[in-house]
Amino acid sequence: MAELTIDAVVFDVLGTLVDEPAGLRAGIRALTPSASPSPSPSPSASPSASPSPSLDDSGTGRLLLLWQRHIEREQGRIVDGDRPYLPSDALDREAAEIVARAAGAENPAAGADPDAVASLARAARRLPPWPDTVAGLARLAERFPLIGLSNASRTALLELNAHAGLRWHQALSAEDARTYKPDPEVYRLAVTVAGLPPERLLMVAAHAWDLRGAQTLGLRTAYVARPVGDPPTSSDRFDLYAEDLADLADQLGVS
Repeated sequence: MAELTIDAVVFDVLGTLVDEPAGLRAGIRALTPSASPSPSPSPSASPSASPSPSLDDSGTGRLLLLWQRHIEREQGRIVDGDRPYLPSDALDREAAEIVARAAGAENPAAGADPDAVASLARAARRLPPWPDTVAGLARLAERFPLIGLSNASRTALLELNAHAGLRWHQALSAEDARTYKPDPEVYRLAVTVAGLPPERLLMVAAHAWDLRGAQTLGLRTAYVARPVGDPPTSSDRFDLYAEDLADLADQLGVS
């Protein structure tokens, strides 16, 4: 810790501070589908004809995987320049249409039920915080300026923060850079707002890919373990490794 001098802390939001899969599962279960999901996690898969009044855990898991794969793939295409920029709201709507179709929550003759799709898309903004999130942010804010840096759109981030009770000194959306993490331009937003050299900012995330992206711009990094995160590999070298936000605060010397 002697060589780590931090003047502001930057937090990833999705997965790091809120349980994104839990919120999406709740939205998927609320679909009340007329058919079971296809066994194949392919966006083009057709729903089974056998009726099912509700989704079981395995069916919900398959639909969640459809959502996650679509978002990851399309954000990657945007970062790579293979697709024009769209905010997360639009990508969530696409994912919701795919999931609703696969769940059987559509009339094949009329297309996806717009109410079901819209409700599911909004589930991406109704994500529960991890148990240590609110208290951990409050503790860290006693010593450091806190900056939220999310791939969520400005509008989605506002609703997400309000729903989860997240309190920031500044919340930044990748929409302002018109790309997505791990594009360095997203992390540059935090550097610009903070008015500090990158090495004086600590990027905190539960995703190793996110921290690697921050490292390309020179930010210091802290991995926080979460059940749904992307764990570091043996080749990763982050500055801090924490079990939760309380452990992170302890390592940063916050009383």
